[in-house]
Parts: sequence; C-alpha cells; structure tokens
Amino acid sequence: RIRIPLSDLRSYDPRLSNALTLDPMRHIRALESVAHDVAAEERPGYDKDEVKIRVALGGPVGGKAVGPRELGSGELRRLVCVEGVAVKVSSVKPKIVKSVHYCPTTRTHESRTYIDSTDPNLNLPTLDASGHTELPDKLLTITSTSYPTHDKNGNALETEFGLSVYKDHQTVTLQEMPERAPMGQLPRSVELVLDHDLVDKVKPGDRVQIVGVFRALATSSQGQSSTSGVFKTVILVNDVKILGRDSHGLVFTPNDVRTIRSLGKRKDILDILGRSVCPSIHGHEVIKKALALQLLSGCEKNLANGTHLRGDINILMVGDPSTAKSQLLRSAMGIAPLAVSTTGKGSSGVGLTAAVTSDPETKERRLEAGAMVLADRGLVCVDEFDKMGENDRVAIHEAMEQQTVTIAKAGLHASLNARCSVLAAANPVYGQYDRKRRIQENIGLPDSLLSRFDLLFVVLDQLDPESDRRIAAHVIRGHRFVNPAGKTGHDSDYDDDDSSEDDEDVADAEKAHAIWQRSRYDASNTSGFLRKYLHFAKTRMKPVLTEEARECIAGRYAEMRSRQDERTLPVTARSLETVIRLASAHAKARLSPVVEADPDVAAAMDILSFALYHENNNVIEENNETAASQKRQREEVTDSSDAEGQEEDEEE
Repeated sequence: RIRIPLSDLRSYDPRLSNALTLDPMRHIRALESVAHDVAAEERPGYDKDEVKIRVALGGPVGGKAVGPRELGSGELRRLVCVEGVAVKVSSVKPKIVKSVHYCPTTRTHESRTYIDSTDPNLNLPTLDASGHTELPDKLLTITSTSYPTHDKNGNALETEFGLSVYKDHQTVTLQEMPERAPMGQLPRSVELVLDHDLVDKVKPGDRVQIVGVFRALATSSQGQSSTSGVFKTVILVNDVKILGRDSHGLVFTPNDVRTIRSLGKRKDILDILGRSVCPSIHGHEVIKKALALQLLSGCEKNLANGTHLRGDINILMVGDPSTAKSQLLRSAMGIAPLAVSTTGKGSSGVGLTAAVTSDPETKERRLEAGAMVLADRGLVCVDEFDKMGENDRVAIHEAMEQQTVTIAKAGLHASLNARCSVLAAANPVYGQYDRKRRIQENIGLPDSLLSRFDLLFVVLDQLDPESDRRIAAHVIRGHRFVNPAGKTGHDSDYDDDDSSEDDEDVADAEKAHAIWQRSRYDASNTSGFLRKYLHFAKTRMKPVLTEEARECIAGRYAEMRSRQDERTLPVTARSLETVIRLASAHAKARLSPVVEADPDVAAAMDILSFALYHENNNVIEENNETAASQKRQREEVTDSSDAEGQEEDEEE
C-alpha cells in the first residue's frame, strides 16, 4: 500500500486533489492502475494478479479532520478524514471475492465474481473492449453471496475452495472522542469497513485518524432499495493512522515556552501549581498539590523480562459530605487533556474495563472498550466509589496496578491497555467519619484495593469557627465578584445602568479577587496555561534518580515500615514505588532531568506523610473535640433516659 499525503497532492495539483475528494473511487482506481503500469515497467517479472498495489491517501481532507458528529448527507460518496476512538472491533473473517466451480457432467470450470454493498467498484461505470463507457443500465450491481449449485443448464456444480479468491474483512465502530463530545450529549459513532492489509491495525481503545469514503448502504433485508428511504452509513477505509496521545491539540507559542521554563526555575513551583488547581475551593492545599503531581505522573518503566512498572499515580479521597471532594474531581477533569468521568453506582466492572458483546446482525462476539481502556494515557475520575459493588471493584484490580485489562470470555482472549490514573472519591461507611473507629473501619474497602492507591486522603469536616469564617468569606467573595456572565473581574454581556459599579468598587473587587487567587494575574493561574505547563513537563521530562535520592528513599521507606502509628494505607513495597513516582513527578514540575533528595524526595515524603499519618494536621483532632464531647453528652442522655424507663417498668 503506497501512502500519498493529501497535502503533497494538493500542493502538486489542487484540481486533482479537489476532484479526488469529490469522486474518490474513480480516481483511486486510476491511481492504482498507474501504479501497476509503473511497477510493470520497473520490474519485468511483475504480475499484477499476484501482487496488488493499493493507494492510500493520508492526512486531513480540506486541512482538518472531523468527528463522527460532523458527518452528514453532504459528505456521502466523498473522501472524508475522521478522528475518534475505536470502541468495538470485530474479528477478521474471509470474504469471498471470486469463486470457482467445477461441473462433473461437462468437465468444465466456471467462475463467479461477487460484489456487495461495500465493494469500491459498486455503481461505477465500466469500460467495454473499445474503451468507451457503458450505458448506465449496465452498471455493476450487488450479486448474491450464496454459491451457485447448478449451472444454467441444470447441471450440478462443485465449489473449488482452493481456487477461489478471498479477502480479509473486518468492521470497527469509531466513537467520538469523549473530550470533544458536547456537554450533556451522547457521543456519536460510525461504522468502519476495513479490508485486505488494513485489518487488525486497530484495537479497542486506540485513537485513530481514518481516511475513507463515506457511503450509504442498503441492509441485507432491503436489497438495493428501501421503502423508508433511510439507509445505513459506513466509511470504506482507505488509510488508518494511530494517533499519538501526546498532542491533545495544544499549541505552544515561543512566549509560552519561555514562560514555562522561567516558571520551572522557581522554588515554589509546586505551591503555584497547587493554587492553580481548583482555586474556587478554600483550603486542601496538600490535596491540590497531590492532584497536580497526579496530572504530571511519574516515569513508567518496561523491564526486559516484560514487567511493567506504572508511572501513573492513583488517589482516593474519603471523608465527610460537603467537603469539596467532587469539586476537586471536576477540577482535575477540566485540567487533564484526556479525562473520563464515571460514578460508582452507575458503573459496572465490565463498564470500567471491557465487555464482550454480540453483534445483533451477525451474532458475532466482539470486544467493547470500557472507561479505563478509553482513558488510556489519561485520567479516570470515579465519584461515589464506595457505592460500587464488591464484584465490580475486584474487576479494576488488574487495571489499577498492571494497567492492562485481560479478557477471556466466550472464546475470546485479549489484553487491552489501560494506562491511566485513577482519581476516586468516597464517603465513609457510616455516612460521616466516626472518629471513635479505626480508619479501616470508616473506609470499608479491602487492603488489596487500598494498596493500589498511592495516596489516600481523609477529608474531615472541621468544627472550627475561624476556619468556617474563612470558608464562608471565600465562598461569598466568589459569588460577589463572579458576575452572571461567568467572567470573573469583567463586566457582563448586558448593560444595566442601575446595577453598574463605580470605579472604586471595581478596583476593590479586582483587588479582592487577586487576593483570592493569591497571584498578580500571572498566566500560571489560568486553566489553559496550567494545562500547557503540565503537558510540557509530563511529555518533555524523563527524570532519573540520583544516588543520593536512592539512599534517601530507602531510608525513608525503612522508617515508614518500622513506624507503628495508625495509618490510612498499609505500608508495602508499593509504598516505596509511590515515593519514587511522587518524587519523579515533582522533578517534572521543576523541569529537572534528575530526581534530587532535597526538593523532590522531601516534597514527596511531606505529601505521603500527610496522607498516611495526617502530620501537620493535628489541628483536626483538637477542633473536633467539641463534636466528640457533644456526641458523648447525647449518649449519656440516652443512657439515662433508658435507665429511667427500666425503673418505671420495674415499679409497675
């Protein structure tokens, strides 16, 4: 298959490129015919019946690629370039092209050529012996797919399967990318038809760019006509390109690169990134820093023996209701270039990993990718993680640690990539966090699942008047200085003289908003620049551990293992890898090629110690003594009332 970029063809001959887009089938056949003639001239022994040369057209059509949502009736019979995610892939099956039959009575052979609705030559004019185009009533039509059993004279025929010609055939369902689907609408999909050498180029979860012909097909029950006038649409694929997961449509200007490099030299870069994550939420500074490191991720490693060491960081947040857990999830989704959101109650184990489905027409078994497979190289946000069933949680164990999804069902055995970070939020078992019970009793999740999370944050509702006052002021300030148009610090889209503020009030609002953001309107606080910075640091930096960092990590890990304090997560060998991942992510944030002990390992240990032991958070217990005393008083009142009731019963 010879690949011709459409951009080169457009620069060489714009008229030919335009004609190829409007009538691709006719021109692709002409290009393949010319390719066969050139091959015959260059190689005298070339036989076009044995070696088929096919022409593939690559690159966006008209300068840009579209999604399945943009395909309409105006694009029928035209060349289109579509980008999306492969969610369903059928198995490869042979499709008859030409059958050969033997008649024992007459001892002769006869052949038959088959044309179906997906054949490129369908409904195209053919040339007669004189080179003239035949009349329209002699166009190629769809033939029956069944083998003939008798010839025209009624003699029995035997099919020679060894002499018949077949081609590989496969169908793929291409779905709109999750981040490109409009909010509140289901993603659109389109069916792809792959033949010959294009089969098995795509697996579920792959992001691909497809160049092909958009056509309307009549179903098998309709034949060539439909009484309803509604036809099924497919794309006859001409070229397949696997898209890299590192672009995500971000464009870096020279000014952006200079700002990123200057910002990476600051010592408080992690604090800046943490403040930029969900600035509308007050507090949770350590959790915001951890989310920034999760979006950067560590460095994955593939060993020579086939072992895969994940670099993605998994985080679980457990705590009282109304502590901004879901808001932090939504903020991380808005920053991550690729993010898939789901909920625990609305998701099953196969919905998160992969499912084996049956095609309603052919009854064929095929794989359908789940949320974690679709979010490969991205982020999966699972809200209400505690509402998920136990059997469904077991299904994601492999995807969280080995980052693969292995399916062995209904005669299908496949392994799909699920290299994604998991950010989950859950409520305690008893609705609110019971401080009298152990941490594991409040969480209610098995250690086998908890050990797969690098960080587990217990988010408590603090009963502190001073903290409550700051939170209330922060929320009210946001409601006051964010106008109905949704543009902070700017005027709304409509003019109202009665509600206009004077210059002094506007200056006060901007000053308060600057304090709220803790910055002087630098570019790092915008979500667009934050996404660029994280993408630049994640893809460009591959830091390695220094000898000093190795010794520091080993010493800190031994210290954690020997510590007997009550902790949120079990300290295992996975905790050692957690320190390495967090330190590598911090080195990426500094745009450093090496992981050092002082800034990187120290920052990683601070976050891990906060998640394990709640260090630097001793105020929580002090502030919650009031809640505990109130609960004890309620219990004492209940016990006394029960005792009085028993005494009255005894007296009676």
